[in-house]
Amino acid sequence: MADSTIKNHPRHLHRKLNIIVKVGILLMESAGDSNRIVRNMRRVAAFLGLDNDNLHIDILYGTVKVSYCDESHSFSRFAHSDKYTINMKVLADVSQLSWKAIREDESIKSFERKLDDPTLVKPDYPVWMVILGAAMGSGGFSVLFGGDWPSFIPAAISGFVGFSVRYFLLSNRFNFYMVTALTAFLATLTAWLMFLILPEGFTQCPYHSFLCCALFLVPGVALINFLDDMLDNYLLVGLARLGNAALQIASMTFGIVLAVSVCGVTNFLGNLSMQPIISYWEAAVVTGISATGFGMIFNVPRRSLPIVALLGFLGMCLRNFIAFDLGQGLILGSLAGATLISLLAVRFVHAARSPNHVLTIPGVIPMVPGILMYRGIFGFVHLGTDVAEFMAAFSNLLNAGLIVLCLSIGVATPNIFVRRWIAKRRREELNALVAERRKRGKFVALADFD
Repeated sequence: MADSTIKNHPRHLHRKLNIIVKVGILLMESAGDSNRIVRNMRRVAAFLGLDNDNLHIDILYGTVKVSYCDESHSFSRFAHSDKYTINMKVLADVSQLSWKAIREDESIKSFERKLDDPTLVKPDYPVWMVILGAAMGSGGFSVLFGGDWPSFIPAAISGFVGFSVRYFLLSNRFNFYMVTALTAFLATLTAWLMFLILPEGFTQCPYHSFLCCALFLVPGVALINFLDDMLDNYLLVGLARLGNAALQIASMTFGIVLAVSVCGVTNFLGNLSMQPIISYWEAAVVTGISATGFGMIFNVPRRSLPIVALLGFLGMCLRNFIAFDLGQGLILGSLAGATLISLLAVRFVHAARSPNHVLTIPGVIPMVPGILMYRGIFGFVHLGTDVAEFMAAFSNLLNAGLIVLCLSIGVATPNIFVRRWIAKRRREELNALVAERRKRGKFVALADFD
C-alpha cells in the first residue's frame, strides 16, 4: 500500500520517529556500541520510508536524538534511559527484525508489536544458570591465569556467592556502584573463608582463586565499547563509557581492598605468576567453560553459545602460544588472539544468525587483564615513597590499558578490513530494497507537509 496515508498527518511521521528512537534506546540499554546503534536505526528508518539524506541521528550516553528535516520542515524526537545491561540477544534479534521487516515488507504495526514484545528482552537463561555461569567464569579465570585445577573450586564458589548477592541487590534497585563494591568484598571474603575451610594443600595456588573470584566484575564490555566508539569517532560517548568503566573498577577495587584488610592478607600481587601451568588441551576446556559462562551472563542467544566457546578456546590458545611459548608478551598475544576470534567470527555470522560483536566480545572477555588492573590499583593504594613501587604500579596499569586497546583493535578488525567487503554487499542489498520501496511510494516526502 502506498504511503499516502501520512500526507498532511505529522502524527504518522512522529510515530515512525518514535519507533526509530525506541530501537536506538533498546540497543543502548543492551550495551550496543554507537556505530551498531546508528546502523540499525538507519536500517529501520529505511523500512519506515524515511530518506537517509534527511535523517539526522545524534547519540549521547543514555540519550538518542532523531531529526527528520530539510530547509523548510523539521520533525524531532529524543529519548533518555539510565538502564544499562549487557544483553547480546537483543543486539542479535533487533538486527534480525530490521532486516526481516524490510525484506518481507512487514506492516509498521507488526514491527511495533515485535519491538514491544516482552520476550525480546527476556533472558534466554534462568537466573540459576546465569549465576552458575558467573561461577564457571570465575573458576576458569583462576586456572587460566596460572592456577591449578583445584583452585577452580574455591574461585567458583566465591563467584557464585558474589554474583548471587549482586543479582539480588540489583533486582531491588540498589546503587550499581555500591553493589559492585559489596559484591567484590563478599566474593573476596568468601574466597578467604574457603582458604580456611579447605584442607591444607588442597591447592598449590590458593592466591589465584583469591584474586580471580571477582573478575566477572571487570567491565570488559564497557572498555571494549569505549575504544570502539573512539575509533568510530563517537568521542563523547566513548569518554562517557570510559568514565563508567573507571567507576566500576574503582568500586570493585574498594571492595577487594576492604576484604584484604579484613582478612589480613599481605600484598601478594607483585610476584603472582600469570603464566598458565596447564596444557593446551586443558586450556581448551577451561576457556570453553569461561566463555560459556560469560556468554550466559551476557545473554548470548543459545544458538550462538557453542560458537562463542569455540572462538574463545582458539583465541586463548593463540594468545598463550605467542605470549608465553614465543615470549612475545601479553600485549601482542592478546592482539593476535582477539584478531583471530573476530576474523573467524565473520565466517559464523550467518550460521549463528548473530552480529559479529555478539560472537566476539564474550570470546575475548577471558583475555581482559583484570589481574594487571588489580596490581596497578593495589600498587597505588599501598603506594609509599619508593619510586620502584610507583613505577611497578604504573607499568601494570599501562600494560593493562595496552592489552585492552589491542583487544578492541582485534575485535574491530572485521569492521576495518574484512567487513568492508561484507558491508558493501549488505549496503547494496539495502539500497536495492530501498529503491524498490521508493518505486512503490513507501517513502515520506517532506514537501507533503507544506
